[in-house]
Amino acid sequence: MSHLPYLIPGWILLVGVYGIVTSRNLVHAVVCLSVAQSATYVLLLTVGYQRKATAPVFSDIRPTRNVVDPLVQAMTLTDIVVGATVTALLLALTVQVAKRRGTVDPDELRSLEP
Repeated sequence: MSHLPYLIPGWILLVGVYGIVTSRNLVHAVVCLSVAQSATYVLLLTVGYQRKATAPVFSDIRPTRNVVDPLVQAMTLTDIVVGATVTALLLALTVQVAKRRGTVDPDELRSLEP
């Protein structure tokens, strides 16, 4: 088995974390966090992938071929929903910070003075 499908999510995660660390803008940091979280989608889909497998839909017949595990698909969809919610919340907080402080530069937000 090849390790390449498992290296791709690691690379995506590293790109996202590098963007978060080097970010000079809160919106850019939120987008980079979203990119880093997308590595989990790719990893879950890599784990659940089976060659020549069919959808796990059964009626009254027994499957004759391999089927894909539906738990991995459900976890991936849940991860996507949670990621979208976290991204929306962080962007809303960024808008509020920009309204109150007039900047989205993390270095200028260090002080707690109004």
